[in-house]
Amino acid sequence: MHSGLLSAAALLPPELADALGRLGGLERCEEIRLRCGRRPSARIDGQERPFHAERTGRRWLDYTLNAATRSSFHTYAGQLREGFVCTAEGVRVGVCGSAADGAICAVRDVTGIAIRVPRQVREAGAAAAERIVAEGVSALIISPPGGGKTTFLRELIRRASDAGRRVAAADERGELAGEGFDLGRCTDVMSFMPKARAAVLMLRAMSPDIVAMDELTAPGDAEAALGCFGCGVGVYATAHAGSLEELRRRSVYRPLLECGAFGALVVISGVGTARHYEVQRL
Repeated sequence: MHSGLLSAAALLPPELADALGRLGGLERCEEIRLRCGRRPSARIDGQERPFHAERTGRRWLDYTLNAATRSSFHTYAGQLREGFVCTAEGVRVGVCGSAADGAICAVRDVTGIAIRVPRQVREAGAAAAERIVAEGVSALIISPPGGGKTTFLRELIRRASDAGRRVAAADERGELAGEGFDLGRCTDVMSFMPKARAAVLMLRAMSPDIVAMDELTAPGDAEAALGCFGCGVGVYATAHAGSLEELRRRSVYRPLLECGAFGALVVISGVGTARHYEVQRL
C-alpha cells in the first residue's frame, strides 16, 4: 500500500483493514465506502468492489469516525457542519446521516462514510501541466467527481512553485497539502478555512503570483477567483464538469468563463492509470 492508502486504511477497524489488504488492484483504490446495512466497498477503476462479507453496522461506523476525529467529535464540529472530516494526513472523510439544525450532531447520527484515498502522483498529466506552467496561463481543471482533479492540481502547483512562481494554496479541506505531499518550494498554504476567504487573505498578505483553489462550487468561490484576476494574480482551480459546454450551463461558472481570464481548460477523462488530460485554449 502507498502512504495515502495506509493512512486511509488506518481509520478502519482492524478486521476491515485486513480484508481491504487482500483486495486486488489496491494501488488504484480511490475511495473506501461504509454504508449502514451494506457491505464495505472500495472504489477501484471507477467501480465499487465489496471487500468484506458482513454488512456495515454501528460498531464499524463508530470506530471509523472516532479514528478520524481522534475521539473528539466536538473538536471537528465545524468541519462536520460541512459534511466531512479531514485528518492531519490529508485523508478526507465524508459523512452523511441524520442532521439536526443543519448539522450532524453526534456519532450515532452517521449512517454513511466515504474515505477518499489521497495520493501524490508525480508526473500526473505531466505534458499538460508543463504546457500550462510554460505558457504562464491561469487554468481551470474539470472532470466528473473522482476524476483526478485534485491529483492534477497538486502536480500543477508543484511544477509552478518549483519553477519559481509564488503559489498560495487555499486548502479548505486539508487535502492538497496533506502530510508528506510536496507542493513545491515557493508554495504557501492556508488550511481549513473557507477557500474564498483564504484566497482573499493570502492575496493581501502573501503576494502570490498564483492562487490555487480546489473545487469551486459556490458563487463566493467564483467571486474570489474574479478578485484574484482583478489584482493581476493567476488562478489554478478545479470544478466538477465533464466538458466546457456543461460548465457554460452553470451559473456559478459562467462569469469565470465570460471574464476571459482563464487561458486554459484541462479536461480529465478516463479512470485509474488510463486518464487522459486534454488542454483546451480559452
